Amino acid sequence: MAIINPHINFNGNAEEAFHFYKSVFGGEFTKIMRFKDLAGTEFPVTENDANKIMHIALPIGQNMLMANDVPEFLGRTNENENRSKISISAQSKAEADNLFNGLSEGGQIEVPIAESPWGSYFGMFRDKYGIEWMIDFDPNS
Repeated sequence: MAIINPHINFNGNAEEAFHFYKSVFGGEFTKIMRFKDLAGTEFPVTENDANKIMHIALPIGQNMLMANDVPEFLGRTNENENRSKISISAQSKAEADNLFNGLSEGGQIEVPIAESPWGSYFGMFRDKYGIEWMIDFDPNS
């Protein structure tokens, strides 16, 4: 069965916020990736975005609190809305496809589900009600 995890967008202070959350919840980050870690011809990264957080994760109980900084080319996120996404960790590629196709029906696909540069099967969309979702299947988890 799929696991649902909260995912938060930040305007350049995801790392600071997550160190704060870590001080409250305890634990250790399971992953910290910066945009520069994925930089290349297929994924160009500006100097201003290079050290921003592309993905950070902190386990809290059975769930994972995740976040990223929004890169400049996507514009500043409104801190009073559209700040978070619902992230689903699928147990298989088939489940990821089923969830992605079902939940995105009638919505707006932002990132088509496909193999990602970081090694998982990933897609992102806003459903027909305006809720933002990310579907991920990591075969190494």
